[in-house]
Amino acid sequence: MKIANYELYSIETGRFALDGGAMFGIVPKPLWSKSNSPDERNRIELAARGLLLKGEGKIILIDNGNGNKFTDKQIDIYRLDNSQSSLETSLANVGVSKADVTDVILTHLHFDHAGGSTINEDSVLKPAFPNAKYYVQKKHYLRSQNANEKDRGSFMPDDFIPLKDFGVLEFIEGNEKVFPNIEFMICNGHTDAQQLPEISDGETTLLYCCDMIPTSSHIPLPYIMGYDLRPLETLEEKKLILNNAADENWILFFEHDPNTVAAKVTRTEKGIVMSEKVKL
Repeated sequence: MKIANYELYSIETGRFALDGGAMFGIVPKPLWSKSNSPDERNRIELAARGLLLKGEGKIILIDNGNGNKFTDKQIDIYRLDNSQSSLETSLANVGVSKADVTDVILTHLHFDHAGGSTINEDSVLKPAFPNAKYYVQKKHYLRSQNANEKDRGSFMPDDFIPLKDFGVLEFIEGNEKVFPNIEFMICNGHTDAQQLPEISDGETTLLYCCDMIPTSSHIPLPYIMGYDLRPLETLEEKKLILNNAADENWILFFEHDPNTVAAKVTRTEKGIVMSEKVKL
């Protein structure tokens, strides 16, 4: 797919699993389990999917999955699985190496979005993309340094503190113009200053939904994760996004949906629903 001067590629970095109840909040299991079958430990399968942009003299990666710095215990808890895909193989499939990446946009610093940012080489943590700058909202970085008991477990300092130590972490404040035809929608329901990249040329618009709408199953308004710090704020943010997407024919890119990479939505008597899948 091409938008503006960018070629867009879905980058599958692997699969993992989280508790289905946590992923759908107040929605009863008999409803969410119809489309998201849980395993014996009540976990549902999730993708860790990034988006690669080639153009404007740049190779830009949005989010990079869980990475590979986990202990055996964590691998078991989160059912981490790279048997079918990995960050390296998916990049190679589109002719890109880690050294080719010029910029990494981090929507936020939770481990399933930023875990691939660093690697452990000979017991030294280093940036995984040696020639790239990394971008995150300053307000969100400050949140990572002052996390509370509810979200502290989502931040793994080894994923991002080395970026700051190596001088490659750049802070964005609000919707700064960093790249042509890319804007940032700032949302605060899931966490402070999650940035949703919006790629648009005036005719075609794609919104990288990250944890605002993590899967297509989360399109219905009440389907809000238990992980969100401010669920009522998430609700209002979702209303705005979905109304714009329906009115302006946006493509919504789902970071965690194991089956649907991207889709469009339409307005019906029962609310806004997915109308068609979109292939990148």
